Amino acid sequence: MPPMNRDVSPRSFSPCEHPLADELPEHLRERVRLLVDRSPDCDARAPSRDGELVIYWMHHAVRGHENPALDVARLLAEALGLPLLVYQGLAGRHRYNADRHHAFILEGARDAHAELEALGVRAVFHLPADPGAPSPLIELARRSALVVTEDFPAPPFPSWTRRLAERSGAPVWLVDTACIVPMRLQPRRFERAFALRQHNEAAYAERVVRPWPVVEARPARFDGELPFAPIALGRADLAALIADCAIDHSLPAVPQTPGGSQAGYQRWERFRREGLASYHQRRNDAAQPWPLGVSRLSPYLHHGQVSPFRIAREASADAGPDAGPDAGPDAGEGAGDGAAKFLDELLIWRELAHNLCFHADEVERLAVLPEWARETLAAHAEDARERQIDPETLARGQSGDRLWDLAQTSLLVHGELHNNLRMTWAKAIPYWRPNPAAALATLIDLNHRHALDGCDPNSYGGLLWTLGLFDRPFDPDKPVIGRLRGRPTAVHAERLDLDAYARRVTAPAVAQRLRIAVIGAGLSGLAAARVLSDQRHQVLVLEKSRGCGGRAATRRATRPGAPAFGVDHGAQYFTARDPRFLRRVQAWAERGLVVPWRGQIGAFDGKRLMPTGQDNVRWVGAPGMSALGRGLVAGLDLRLETKVAPPQRVGREWLLTDEQGRTLGRFDRVIISAPAPQSAELLSAAPRLAAQAACVDYAPCWTLMIALAAKSDVSYDGIFVNRGPLRWIARNSSKPGRSAPGQGETWVLQARPEWSKKHLGAPRERVEAALLEAFVAVTGVAKADPSWQQSHSWLYSLVDSPLESGCLWDPALGIGACGDWCNGARVEGAWLSGEAVAGRLLAGAAQAQG
Repeated sequence: MPPMNRDVSPRSFSPCEHPLADELPEHLRERVRLLVDRSPDCDARAPSRDGELVIYWMHHAVRGHENPALDVARLLAEALGLPLLVYQGLAGRHRYNADRHHAFILEGARDAHAELEALGVRAVFHLPADPGAPSPLIELARRSALVVTEDFPAPPFPSWTRRLAERSGAPVWLVDTACIVPMRLQPRRFERAFALRQHNEAAYAERVVRPWPVVEARPARFDGELPFAPIALGRADLAALIADCAIDHSLPAVPQTPGGSQAGYQRWERFRREGLASYHQRRNDAAQPWPLGVSRLSPYLHHGQVSPFRIAREASADAGPDAGPDAGPDAGEGAGDGAAKFLDELLIWRELAHNLCFHADEVERLAVLPEWARETLAAHAEDARERQIDPETLARGQSGDRLWDLAQTSLLVHGELHNNLRMTWAKAIPYWRPNPAAALATLIDLNHRHALDGCDPNSYGGLLWTLGLFDRPFDPDKPVIGRLRGRPTAVHAERLDLDAYARRVTAPAVAQRLRIAVIGAGLSGLAAARVLSDQRHQVLVLEKSRGCGGRAATRRATRPGAPAFGVDHGAQYFTARDPRFLRRVQAWAERGLVVPWRGQIGAFDGKRLMPTGQDNVRWVGAPGMSALGRGLVAGLDLRLETKVAPPQRVGREWLLTDEQGRTLGRFDRVIISAPAPQSAELLSAAPRLAAQAACVDYAPCWTLMIALAAKSDVSYDGIFVNRGPLRWIARNSSKPGRSAPGQGETWVLQARPEWSKKHLGAPRERVEAALLEAFVAVTGVAKADPSWQQSHSWLYSLVDSPLESGCLWDPALGIGACGDWCNGARVEGAWLSGEAVAGRLLAGAAQAQG
């Protein structure tokens, strides 16, 4: 995935020198910055009593206690005599929107909003189904005297904050809520940890032990009109709300790591009692059972659901008066050494990463690395890699390196990765990606997409460390990584109990490993099966035909005395417009499963051929459309030529049999991936879902495949036909990897839905003759005398009116359905429908566990 656009430099901000800021207590004033005003009238962005309210935009300090931004907002609202509103939302097309992150954020908001309500502060949450919908925050900001928000330095929030100020015209003040020593007080970007440690020794000694002062301000509560309907967090069905959002449903919530301050402090208290004292001894052993080894607090710190001031204060108390960050990593052992080491990492390494993001113009490009690291990576950029692995194969933990795959499984299933093991995991990526820039992009994508603490300054600090940041060169020079520090997985594996680690990370995130049947191996069913299998459930895919992939099909043709060839007689190509699907397609392309079809596309209006636009890349399977299904089913338990009877509910399980009555097994959940009429029959035990499926109509499609003995002079490789029996013509042999008999070419002719329906029962010979005649009329081919031809009638070809519901799911029964008829009649819609139903299944399993 490409890096984010260039983000906002800290030079766009300045210390707050406004009279209102002077009235703040010193511990808050030192944390405040404001956007640099570039307008001629410098008073245009000054807080004004003429506004309706003061807004606190809460996003990375989601708590009602020890929250500097909340304290500043309360004090300033009171000083201005205006009511206060806390706004939180998930509007904005964040590239890592997924069920996992939405659930953690919403759970955290539920705790925080309850705290705020107790303080008399109104908090509202905006959750649009389309994350790309315009944010109501802009309109609210236009009505406000002042917007207060957190000074969060990692992308995309600096640029989002700048756009909020530009579009609303409101003054925006930023408050550091994360660092013990505020980022704006650091005079420069520190290149090494020891330099930041030495510079801040006195500041840490003063601030760490200081209790956070309680603010008594009680501004009025804003009860005015809102430009959206906020969700009622206290009683909302969060899983259902998340299921309605157009986000990545392939990454489920992690029930053992619920969001919220209560869960965060419970985790901290247990680690403090049982693990903190030995942290310095056990922290590097990923096989240690929690709470030994690591705190697992990073998601709560990233989202600000726990106070770093409290964590540091209590760790300091446990470390004792003679320990602290100035003691260094090699201090002698003592009763407080575990706490001292924990405190060193919480203060020094965490705040070093914040310092990087605060001062660097761009943290997603190699330019952020020290000069020596950039030079050595550039010198080895063209080195041969032993093998290259596409990002989705890596994301699914399929590299073939056992330790690395276990580490990635921990991310994929549990949303976390042991601190020390993350460094070894990251060091392997440059060996599997084509160049250093691709390695960095893959590191960011794998970490941010899967980890609950992704997108944090600490994430950037840790990932970039593997490429030389905060480090020094190591000789001798090595292939691929040059003078970077090496960290082989094989060496790390030797000091781990790999079997113990494997038992923990390969367990599903929910308590029970579910037995799941997926009926139908079309692309929708394969999408669902892959998600559920990746989440370590037991999945069986049952398919009635001889192959998988559904309408992504290729007919194998033979002629006496000639090599066999293939013709795509179902889906002719597909496009990828949705970023969630595009990510998959790009990885399939790296793996060689799909390739772009660069054919010339035209249209026929009944009289003449004319060119059409080439806006979207048209993808095809390689060497045929059926290759996609074959590639995607790898690793799944698939049973072909098995026609399943309607599932029967027996107690809390589903009993599946084939049409001959033979038992196929008992399952906890069932997913049906079949055309809507067939799904309606298979859903007979779930009448509500069956009725919805029965409402969907299909149009049939007659398809004729032909081979011409010689090449034609038709100018276009694909033609949309707007008149006559045909709707589409394609020169199949023009697609990459396709062949044709002899020196000729192959064509696919697909009839219009209404014509196909009218001729559904007509003799095959008459249908073929009519379609050939229409082909000649469209293309101008002098004589259509095929050397080979076959026809196929697709009964369920085009969905007349998709449900646009994503999928069907009954949480009480544990059965659902997916397909293009649920989510738009395209390959993209089918795939996303499969991921959606898998997400609903997993969310229901997590709720049942809770």
